[in-house]
Amino acid sequence: MARAPRPDELRSAYERSFATAVEERRLVGALSFGATFALTRFVTHAIRAHRGPFRNITPGGRHIHHMTFGICGLIGVGWAWLNEIGIGGGPLASRTTAGVYGAGAALTLDEFALWLNLEDDYWSAEGRESIDAVVAFGSLLAIAASGHRLAGELVRLGRRVLREPAS
Repeated sequence: MARAPRPDELRSAYERSFATAVEERRLVGALSFGATFALTRFVTHAIRAHRGPFRNITPGGRHIHHMTFGICGLIGVGWAWLNEIGIGGGPLASRTTAGVYGAGAALTLDEFALWLNLEDDYWSAEGRESIDAVVAFGSLLAIAASGHRLAGELVRLGRRVLREPAS
């Protein structure tokens, strides 16, 4: 029976799989984009169905759309990258800004129809434009991220682990 890979082996395979920090940022951004979009859709459906603890954010009776948080995230990442924060330093800043970028893009594009039509049409037929925008941009992120070598490194680790006996 094969043993499970140790956390240090997984970490090492992950670190070897990127030639540059740019490759890692592409992957982190794409994963963050997909996860944030899925979570956002889950939460918005739960709010609409009055399920769970989720509610609209309405300070003073004004509905705050989630694209507002996405725009703030994108502006923050843009400012950071203009000041070379997250693009030339350590991996934490690089991963964090890439993750915030992906999340901000997902939150913003999930309401693409709102900023295109200047109407709150999230649940209408016109709201489909948001899904189209997410699919288009998500595809670009996936294409950019697919140039990394993480999958190959994980396959090599798996083969090595399968050859070693369990301890």
